[in-house]
Amino acid sequence: MKEPFYNFIRTLQDTITKKLEQVDGKALFKEDEWTREEGGGGFSRVLENGNVFEKGGVSISAVHGALPPAMQTYFKVGDLDFYATGLSLVIHPLNPMVPTVHANFRYFEMYDKEGTVMDSWFGGGLDLTPYYLFDEDATHFHTVCKSVCDRHKVANYADFKQKCDTYFHNTHREEGRGIGGLFYDYCKATPEFTMEDWLAFQMDMASHFLDAYVPIVEKRKDLPFTNAQRDWQEIRRGRYVEFNLVHDKGTLFGLKTNGRIESILMSLPPRVQWRYDHQPAADSEEARLLEVLKNPVDWI
Repeated sequence: MKEPFYNFIRTLQDTITKKLEQVDGKALFKEDEWTREEGGGGFSRVLENGNVFEKGGVSISAVHGALPPAMQTYFKVGDLDFYATGLSLVIHPLNPMVPTVHANFRYFEMYDKEGTVMDSWFGGGLDLTPYYLFDEDATHFHTVCKSVCDRHKVANYADFKQKCDTYFHNTHREEGRGIGGLFYDYCKATPEFTMEDWLAFQMDMASHFLDAYVPIVEKRKDLPFTNAQRDWQEIRRGRYVEFNLVHDKGTLFGLKTNGRIESILMSLPPRVQWRYDHQPAADSEEARLLEVLKNPVDWI
């Protein structure tokens, strides 16, 4: 699985970055190739200070080596080797009417010291984090997710949507990070499904990321906004940072495996606010967003 999937994400990185550059019309992605001392490396592409996107990162990596003790404990395994590859992206728009988006598509293997594969699985997903809620945008994003799931017997939209709402949840705030999408992990071969089935779904979903996100950007990027709305965007970005640094398993894995810190923290927004006990005005659009984040909606 690892060779066809890695080749796929290499091409997909080009496709996504070219399209986002076209939408932005000003900023270009800069590529930073890096290597990991213990084995492997990757290509991080970052865009900053564009017309549409304040910051965006689209990274791919393929790392391998001995599984660190902390991760042995996490996976409840012994002294094994691992291989992990994936594409991860986060896009932070300038206009608060345009949502932030995150996506990750990954593959993982573990081996014994003789090189025998002991376990392997796919994982990933995509999710939307709006600052001002347009119901039709949420429905569009989820409809693309569901239509891909419906094409593959391995995928269950309702299950993956519920897992997304559960995972991307700031439990210390009792609110979701955004309005969800899909989240799936430890997707393995079974008597019913093969790894080829999972690979086909993974590639199909990743290939439709742009279809899920770009139409929303095109519709909202030129809407007017106020300084107060920009402040709200930066306050909500603070919640995004909290999730990534407190709860996110991908961040934890990168830090525990001596990953490249700039690539791991690429997802953090450039401008953020934390205001003490900030509460939106009653019956405002900001208050409506918070209500949805506390009570996930079935958008389809």
